[in-house]
Amino acid sequence: MNPLRHSLILLLAAIVCTRAPAQQTSFGVVASVDGVPIMSSEVAQSIREREQMLMFQLQNDPARLKKELAAVRAGSLENLIDREILLAEFRKMGGVIKPQYIDEQINTIIRDVFKGNRDALVDELAKVGTSMKKYREEQEKMFIMTVMRQRHSGEHPPATPREVQEYYDKNVDKWREGDQIKISTITILKYETGSTPEKQRKIADELRTKILQGADFGLMAKTFSKDSHAESNGAWEWMYKTDLLPAIADAAMNLKTGGISPVLDMETSYVIVSCDAKKLGAAPPLEQYRAEIERMINAEKSKANIDRWMESVRKKHVIRRFVPTTPTSSATAQ
Repeated sequence: MNPLRHSLILLLAAIVCTRAPAQQTSFGVVASVDGVPIMSSEVAQSIREREQMLMFQLQNDPARLKKELAAVRAGSLENLIDREILLAEFRKMGGVIKPQYIDEQINTIIRDVFKGNRDALVDELAKVGTSMKKYREEQEKMFIMTVMRQRHSGEHPPATPREVQEYYDKNVDKWREGDQIKISTITILKYETGSTPEKQRKIADELRTKILQGADFGLMAKTFSKDSHAESNGAWEWMYKTDLLPAIADAAMNLKTGGISPVLDMETSYVIVSCDAKKLGAAPPLEQYRAEIERMINAEKSKANIDRWMESVRKKHVIRRFVPTTPTSSATAQ
């Protein structure tokens, strides 16, 4: 599926829930901002949308996918709370979004994704159980959130030459081309007859501990590993970094020669990586990426300004969080 179309379909799944007055004992209300409720169904929907997007984007990097999914689940409610705060601040300042802006946004989607066919968009909306009216409302909320964040990104000095150099030095690995690495691996399958993933993880942890205490990596690989390199004491031929799974490549590149990685939690296995040798490719000149680096630094400064503003504005609103697992939910106000 076209990534742009896939992203849109996930966005179409954002159904705006019908809202009722919040009460402390309302089952299904997990939080409120100034009395405006946030429903458990909204949180679940928000998580589902982001999970689907991440699983599509990071399907070849299970370790990063697991980390990102955990962050989404942990932060979904707070993101919805911030959304309500931004909408409230927009209303407080008397803000109005001209209908033509939302029209242009939707028309752009129709043109770029549905080849100008408005009925095709309506059909996609129907498939996920929503209407054009609700979709338009969601688009308007997203537009308002963007406007409010941009409004408070603030002024900041441009990136200095020293900041650019430090950013380049810290991130040069991602721009360098032609890196090669020689690794060895031990692979412990998650799913073995008569065992469980938890037991298999324990085996991997114990093997890593033994190796760190002096056990021979190659012998451990030949004895316990379940991948195609086991017979070679876990050793791989020289590989370009780009030809390895990102999780394995990143783990290996972050090690010193002779280093042993943590146990990597892959989709169907646990993997221990040994960095046997590296051949680093040529680093591109800083000037090649100066403009990009300056944009990244300025974006980080803008985000820092937005985060400070959000921290201060949260204190101006009554935020209540409810315990969703009990009918008589207790609440805390901030």
